[in-house]
Amino acid sequence: MAKLPMTSAILSNRFERRTFVLGSLQAGVGTLLATRLGYLAVAQNEKYQAASESNRVNLTLIPPRRGWVLDRFGKALASNRADFRVDLIPDRVVDPDRTMETLAGLLSLPPDKVRDIRDKLDKARGFQPVEVAASLDWDKFAAVSVRLPELPGVIPQQGFSRFYPFGASVGHMVGYVGAASAEDYEKERNPLLVTPGFKIGKDGLEKHFETRLRGVPGARRVEATASGRIVRDLGTREDVPGKPIQLTINAGLQDYAARRIGLESGSVVVMDCETGDILAMASMPSFDPNSFSDGIGRIEWKMLSEDDHVPLRNKVLRGLYPPGSTVKPMIAMSFLEAGLDPSASVGCGGGLRVGNRVFHCWNRRGHGSVDMAKAIYQSCDVYFYHFAQKIGMDKIAAMARRLGMGQEFPMPYPGQSYGTVPDPAWKLKKYGKEWAVYDTVNATIGQGYMLSNPLQQAVMASRIASGRQVMPRLLLDRNAPPPPSMGFRQDHLDYVHAAMSEVVNGRGTAGRAKLPVDVLMAGKTGTAQVVGLNIANGKSGQWKYRDHGHFIAFAPFDKPKFACAVVIEHGGGSSAAYPIARDVMTYIFDPAKAMEVLDGFEKQWGGNVQQRMTSRYDAFAAKYGASAPKPVPNDEEVTERVEEGRKPSEPTTAQTDAASPRPEPEAPAPDQVPAPAAATPAATTGGQ
Repeated sequence: MAKLPMTSAILSNRFERRTFVLGSLQAGVGTLLATRLGYLAVAQNEKYQAASESNRVNLTLIPPRRGWVLDRFGKALASNRADFRVDLIPDRVVDPDRTMETLAGLLSLPPDKVRDIRDKLDKARGFQPVEVAASLDWDKFAAVSVRLPELPGVIPQQGFSRFYPFGASVGHMVGYVGAASAEDYEKERNPLLVTPGFKIGKDGLEKHFETRLRGVPGARRVEATASGRIVRDLGTREDVPGKPIQLTINAGLQDYAARRIGLESGSVVVMDCETGDILAMASMPSFDPNSFSDGIGRIEWKMLSEDDHVPLRNKVLRGLYPPGSTVKPMIAMSFLEAGLDPSASVGCGGGLRVGNRVFHCWNRRGHGSVDMAKAIYQSCDVYFYHFAQKIGMDKIAAMARRLGMGQEFPMPYPGQSYGTVPDPAWKLKKYGKEWAVYDTVNATIGQGYMLSNPLQQAVMASRIASGRQVMPRLLLDRNAPPPPSMGFRQDHLDYVHAAMSEVVNGRGTAGRAKLPVDVLMAGKTGTAQVVGLNIANGKSGQWKYRDHGHFIAFAPFDKPKFACAVVIEHGGGSSAAYPIARDVMTYIFDPAKAMEVLDGFEKQWGGNVQQRMTSRYDAFAAKYGASAPKPVPNDEEVTERVEEGRKPSEPTTAQTDAASPRPEPEAPAPDQVPAPAAATPAATTGGQ
């Protein structure tokens, strides 16, 4: 079939069809573009306007200032101070090695500090700020600020940091703050937690009252270029500081008690026995919360974690000890309540035969004829052995619980170790064994299964002193009602008070505890054995084999107002505890006289707590430098180790024999003042 010739009509027809198709396509595309532009300009106007504003305007949260922690007189135990600081945001750092090298030069960072920061960078989540330096002077802060274009991820800022004026003296009580962990952020999903410089409570009161202390963050709006250069400040909303908390603590007394413990490992609790207010609650050795808040380094962590005096343990609440003879006034109260005539006596020849055993008194020569008062002030074991069997352990245990032993108190801390008040039902339930005579014997001298913490001993002393059911409290409430009466007969209290006064001011075992002021103090000594006499004599040798020293007291004797408990771990007996109680109670009535004594001791000990810790740190740094074998722990590991350090060691097997009582100190002349014990190698490593 022959091909038709191409004509102008055919060409025109084809052109028109193609023109129509292309025109339709162009019209369709134009319609789509117009529709999309309209959608973006109208429907999505607010979204893109906000995005544009976000690119132009930077919003930065300002960490709020934490509420202060105050003592009963308004003195700061935890405050805030203005400072310059530098932080790193790991996921913004381009070259970590070069950045750290530059910062080390600008900030004069020592090698161990640089290594600590590198460790933290390796472990930190990308969003989690890592502190490089705090409390910088203006020159160093400015030197970093002008180099920011070449240091991506470096955040210099002016703000407020947590400050603890009394340092280690309040470490266990107040706690410390630290950067929020990933777990903290997962719980709250609060952008404030990843804001550089913001810290939350990690321990103690700082953690318990986090919501109250935190405050509300402020914000700063600035206009910036695409490169991040600030063009102008658009406005600042000030932060709202957290609310303060006021404690019952007397800051001066707290600091004195902590310092007076000296090179020993122990605790001091002082209470107002009329109200239950805790005036001092010192556990030493301790840690400096300022170091923990700034981010503890490998040298200081090694120093703390290897210390056999366990500075991470709050000994007031977590330390459990056999209370020794400090329970004898309590046992005497149970005897009186059971109807025992206090003039009833027993002959002490140095021991008491029960069945085929002889249970010894601490004084192997014997005390002769002993009534209840003499049994208390001479701490005669035979008297209590004899009458405890007649009264029975159930009544003794009931009185112990009534006076606060074995009790957990409503304190603002995550937990307490509340010890054991043994009785027949308890032993049968725990060990599946019947109560035996030797169990009663052990309990009457505060040994065997009986365990208590120092706070419980202070409560026991307060309740015996006042006859009121005082409960320890740490938050100040000047309008709180007075504690209810314990229901004791006043003549029973007066009798025990007089016997306890004789312990210190007369024929008792703690004549050197007499106050050097015109106030009479009543007390009771206690020595608790750690190992059997077949291993050590409890007075010398290895530190961990020495006996614990206890002392409870109240003053004034005739109108009790203040009560205290002192426990010295492995101090060799009560003679390590009651001089501390004497000086602490002296501080209440005559601070100048007490400080004069402490100044003399600290000259022999190598300075105050902070000075000794600094010297020990310098020694560790000189020995290990940047080669300390253990990497610095992150905040989660620090918290975990602090919790581990609080775990007390409790007997895991039943004691099946009578505990041999340790000798109580002889009563020296009341005017003799003991010289401080020479520092042993073990005590020196305690760092206090």
